[in-house]
Amino acid sequence: MPLFDVYPLYNVTPVSGKGIHVYDDKGTEYLDLYGGHAVISIGHAHPNYVKAITEQVNALGFYSNAIQNPLQKQLADKIEALSGCKDYELFLCNSGAEANENALKLASFKTGKKRVVAFSKGFHGRTSAAVAATDNKNIIAPINAQQAVTILPLDDIDGVKAELEKGDVCAVIVEFIQGIGGLDQGTAEFFEEVDKLCKANNTMFVADEIQCGYARSGKFFAFQHYNVTPDIISLAKGMGNGFPIGGILIHPSIESKYGMLGTTFGGNHLACAAGLAVLNTIEEENLIDNTNAMSEYFISVAKTIPQIKKIKGRGLMLGLEFDFEVGDLRKQLIYDEHMFTGGAANKKLLRILPPLNIKKVHIDQFFEALKRVLK
Repeated sequence: MPLFDVYPLYNVTPVSGKGIHVYDDKGTEYLDLYGGHAVISIGHAHPNYVKAITEQVNALGFYSNAIQNPLQKQLADKIEALSGCKDYELFLCNSGAEANENALKLASFKTGKKRVVAFSKGFHGRTSAAVAATDNKNIIAPINAQQAVTILPLDDIDGVKAELEKGDVCAVIVEFIQGIGGLDQGTAEFFEEVDKLCKANNTMFVADEIQCGYARSGKFFAFQHYNVTPDIISLAKGMGNGFPIGGILIHPSIESKYGMLGTTFGGNHLACAAGLAVLNTIEEENLIDNTNAMSEYFISVAKTIPQIKKIKGRGLMLGLEFDFEVGDLRKQLIYDEHMFTGGAANKKLLRILPPLNIKKVHIDQFFEALKRVLK
């Protein structure tokens, strides 16, 4: 049976990984500066991660949410401790799209309204409401287009004010650093005014932290670079270092009721074990400090390369913009230099999303390769 052909694939077959490297079926070593869309947060096959998953699967891999699972509470407490998001409540699911779907559903439950405001170049997932809030008509089917969504330019505070004052908006959803869109960011004034407008208009402010969260921006969450208090925070990707897990943090002003959200696999024992291993490693290895130090070093080296026209992003969610499309450059980096990098909707942008424990030696290796390719 053939696979449904929806992914353009590079001719590389990874079979193992260790730290910041992966190895293909021919034994070739690749430097992974992309982490499978920012999923690999603590490195491939990290000993803490392997140990936690192995011990858990040997004990109990899965049972449904019909029973007590103390690992969920441990994970919630650890997120609270490391993020500083006090008094929020955690709902666990399986992916970023599912996290945003539940965030928007919860916002609609809370407000009794149904329209969503999102922003140009934003990406929030591929499920029904999440994809409708995504600024990409090519992936929105007619069934998704039934959703009531208004997409505004980033930093258009007058537009946000006008839409919220119509009284039918349940949620404003925003990435504080856009991922697939190309690492654009709004201003502090914009984000902080949106937060105020949401609170004044009975609208939930949803922080999509699926890619920019979990220490990647240099703080635990990217919204923490600003003076805002989201009502709902969605998370996934780096949360499980490759194990499927997602979730939303829910402000205590939103009351839970039995049955309003649900999932079969969300918050299962293996997922929680993986999630705890990631958080423990972030804490033990001071990976937020490392993210900031390596970001500063990366940017300082990037500034010395004249072909790089702009450096975008924060922390270890970075983009290098050129005056040409980077598709061929990425192929050369993969096939000639054995390095994984990412692209974006901005075809001139090279995305860098490495594991958070990257070192200077890896950054030097990348830039030496980049200079060779650019010549």
